[in-house]
Amino acid sequence: MVRSSIRLAFIGDVMLGRLVNRVLRDVPPSYVWGDVLPVLLSADARIANLECVLSDRGEPWPGKLFVFRSDRKNIAVLTTAQITAVSLANNHVLDFGDMALEEMLETLDEAGIAHAGAGRDAQEARRPAAFVVSGIRCALIAATDNEPDWEAGPNSPGVFYVPCDPGDTRFQTLCELVRQAAASHDLVIVSYHWGPNWGERPLPEHVRVGRALVEAGARIVYGHSAHITRGVEFYRGGAILYSCGDFVDDYAVDEVERNDESFVFTVVMDGTTLRELQLVPTIIADFQARRPDPIRAVRQSERMRRLCAELGTRVEIVPEGLRLLP
Repeated sequence: MVRSSIRLAFIGDVMLGRLVNRVLRDVPPSYVWGDVLPVLLSADARIANLECVLSDRGEPWPGKLFVFRSDRKNIAVLTTAQITAVSLANNHVLDFGDMALEEMLETLDEAGIAHAGAGRDAQEARRPAAFVVSGIRCALIAATDNEPDWEAGPNSPGVFYVPCDPGDTRFQTLCELVRQAAASHDLVIVSYHWGPNWGERPLPEHVRVGRALVEAGARIVYGHSAHITRGVEFYRGGAILYSCGDFVDDYAVDEVERNDESFVFTVVMDGTTLRELQLVPTIIADFQARRPDPIRAVRQSERMRRLCAELGTRVEIVPEGLRLLP
């Protein structure tokens, strides 16, 4: 039975390695979600970009400066928040090699968490993650334009590597996968770990490929990689979240870019029609997600209102944060 209205919560990068991993050895798995956990659990499904590998195996990728691994037991962090699906197409999923990736895939499967974007071969990396939310058949396809050397092959593990170029055959393959998924699912989500770090406005190529994915049949384009939040654009019945920022990590904070500030981006659907987005401000402090104080929340919301308005999105300020309307 399809419910009349469903809520899908999207969050930015979840990085559970390094200092976060160390903290998790002494605190319960719910710690990293802080007082934001009730916001997440109020949704019908939760989707995250898992910006690390969950494994007890492997060795650091040779020559890579930043490598992120979290103990396998920290799958409990994801299950505590009832994470529905994760994107694995990013520049950290192979930080500890093939064995670590394979162990994480097994761990996610055992936990019942859908995943897309990385696999034991190209077929698995490209395969949509399928899940049902209140009768709505959802498909998550995940791709990245980071780490071209990690592109999965016919017989080699890796990520679904797709350059942000509408003329590239790999991007055309992505669009064809979206069309196929749209023919057999009610809602198609494309997760894209795209572009370099920083910058509060979407790159022109992200606008082009984001719109092309909506035209191919994606209802939600879920962007991340920039480490900061960017505006949301409504386009032809779909929503393009250009960057959901960082949600949990141990990174140094850029005082200008504010990579410690983000939102829970909740997409509200009426059946298969996108009705609105609801944004609740969050911050990172002491290796956990938290709700900011009222003054900071207003400042975060005002910045996002401005960035969304630049993209033609109607925005209302509401007590919890922002309401975005097509």
